Amino acid sequence: MIHSFLLVGQSNMAGRGFIKEVPIICNERIRVLRNGRWQIMMEPIHYDRPYAGVGPAASFAVAWCNKNENKEIGLIPCADGGTSLDDWSVDGPLFKHAVLQAKLAKQSSKLDGILWHQGESDSISEKYRDYNEKFSKIVDAFRKELDEPEIPIIIGGMGDYLANGFLGAYFQQYIEINGELLRFAENNNNCYFATALGLAPNPDGIHINAVSQRIFGLRYFEAYDKHQHILEPVEGEEDAINIDIERTPTKTEIMAILENKFAGGNISLEEYQFQVSEINS
Repeated sequence: MIHSFLLVGQSNMAGRGFIKEVPIICNERIRVLRNGRWQIMMEPIHYDRPYAGVGPAASFAVAWCNKNENKEIGLIPCADGGTSLDDWSVDGPLFKHAVLQAKLAKQSSKLDGILWHQGESDSISEKYRDYNEKFSKIVDAFRKELDEPEIPIIIGGMGDYLANGFLGAYFQQYIEINGELLRFAENNNNCYFATALGLAPNPDGIHINAVSQRIFGLRYFEAYDKHQHILEPVEGEEDAINIDIERTPTKTEIMAILENKFAGGNISLEEYQFQVSEINS
């Protein structure tokens, strides 16, 4: 039985961390729902934009695997960059698409949680004042539509770097959004907040970088696993970049990485064939 998690929100859930900046995570116990089928996970997990990259879900999944030996986790990517809370309204296409994907996943998995990260697009023009009420409708609708009234919702905070980037004028009220997210988590059953305190951005000053996304995923997992809000950095999280590096990869994983390199034009046919023969020897 695959234990699945729905990934929803905007770009920092979809992932914009640069893939080249962190070691590859490829674990055959981590699956991603693509075209209705569970496939072995490779980053990017989301394809919402051509430049999608590293998000928090991969390290979350590895941490889950480390805690749940011999079990499989499935990720359901439905986040979409640049989207506001209004874009996620229950009568809109993003919400409907996420529900459809989650229902499809439930045919072959047990839906165990929802990971949410959204708020940058609402960090201006006093939008935080209505955030709690609107978000409550979305969470209630997810639980009702998916017939999961007690499903845990893990809510990530906004980065404390947001107001300092070259587009910082658009994020002046991120502190207020963080306050609303935490307040929602504190006042609703099975909802837990994971802080973005101290995380670092890409040069754009908007998107969490790859190393920090690995850390963020651990915070998400701690919130999920311990059923509590994570308001401070997690002990040992500074080594999150190496979370899956010491495990001996399986033949399936080695082949998946090799095929990804070859299909992406990063190695020649001769090198691909040589490495395949080495793997099979």
